[in-house]
Amino acid sequence: MRKVVNLVLLMIASVTSYAQANVLPAKAQKGVMYVKNATIHVGNGTVIENGTIVVRDGKIEKVGKDIVIPADAADVVDANGKQVYPGLILPVSTLGLVEISSIRASNDSREIGDLNPNVRSIVAYNTDSKVINTLRSNGILAANIVPQGNFLAGSSSVVQLDAWNWQDASLKTDGGMHLFMPSLMPRPSFGRGGGGGRGAGGPNAGPESDPVKEGLQQLEKLKEFFREAKAYLAAPSHEEVNLKFDAVKELLAKKQKFYVHANTVKQMLVALDFVKEFGFDLVIVGASESWQIADLLKQHNVSVVLQQMHSLPTTTDDDVDQPYKTAAILQKAGVVFAISDDDSQTRGRNLAFNAGTAVTYGLDKEQALAAITLNAAKVMGVADKTGSIEAGKEANFVISSGDILDMSTSNVTDAFIQGRKVNLDDKQKQLNNRYEEKFELKQKKGF
Repeated sequence: MRKVVNLVLLMIASVTSYAQANVLPAKAQKGVMYVKNATIHVGNGTVIENGTIVVRDGKIEKVGKDIVIPADAADVVDANGKQVYPGLILPVSTLGLVEISSIRASNDSREIGDLNPNVRSIVAYNTDSKVINTLRSNGILAANIVPQGNFLAGSSSVVQLDAWNWQDASLKTDGGMHLFMPSLMPRPSFGRGGGGGRGAGGPNAGPESDPVKEGLQQLEKLKEFFREAKAYLAAPSHEEVNLKFDAVKELLAKKQKFYVHANTVKQMLVALDFVKEFGFDLVIVGASESWQIADLLKQHNVSVVLQQMHSLPTTTDDDVDQPYKTAAILQKAGVVFAISDDDSQTRGRNLAFNAGTAVTYGLDKEQALAAITLNAAKVMGVADKTGSIEAGKEANFVISSGDILDMSTSNVTDAFIQGRKVNLDDKQKQLNNRYEEKFELKQKKGF
């Protein structure tokens, strides 16, 4: 039986390896390109009707109305009746690190151990991942690639999604250090015979563990690690190199973001202690209860990444629609926040629709768009390069025949990364076309 299972997994891996070999990165954009007659959603709240975008050598040169296009212009895209948006940005993802989660060989998202600041996700990023193309088809042109772990997991990097290798892909290398906060919540004890483990009255029964106490002790050890690293880095020379201390140099110098994955108020308050002692540029990831302390987060200039809109509330006392309303509460409080999609089934593809849900519950459309474009770029420290359709930035934008936030009308027809028109084919489209041909569905539909 094991041989059969291994054979099946090998076949799946083989199919995955050779799929989409025809989808290649686009060549560099040279000269001048024009996109005309478009409704341009800049990403900063501005909407330009019947506007024009001028792109030169991969960068946006000019955006606005009444821009004269030379009669002999060779590269002109007519977006009449269509919407143009900044390329969407996925703020938290294992894209390129995990291909098929059930196949260990295609999963390179974490290292063993709790203290791994020297882990760099970017060097494991696989630009040939077949998941990448499915994201581009949904307007997502950049992503923050995050290592996973039990505690201090390592550094993430921001990549653009049309590249030959990780060096080409990188927009910001090692831009953030990631801490997965202990739960700091007591676990229920089921008494004798309830669970069979230590502290549960089973045969291995022992002293009850206290996850709150253990978590706080672990965090205190992390603070001591940072203190020692700070002293190490302040020394003029060292007899031995400490890779873990060296790995937090940029973080302690406030040149790197400190992403803390936390949901409860208790966890977030503990995270604020790191800001007070070390002055870290803090980003809370998950932050399902952030609506309760929105003013405090604003006071300390803490950014937020809301990881999943389509979920149940954190506690039974919360409103059942609280996850949908949190974005609007943060917006009202002035907190800089981004919206993500961490559903293991969609792998980020529902990013725009998560933002669309937030529109139904209090955000306006341009605010929701900013949460997956310009705000996400600000949170990740790449707003000088991407996130909005403004002069001087890289020409990263998508054209849709409908509202990109609306699942029923969204239809990305064109996508440009650094001015290069990228191929929007993907494995899912190829399979769809394959079986439409097999069962002659196009003829039956009258296509």
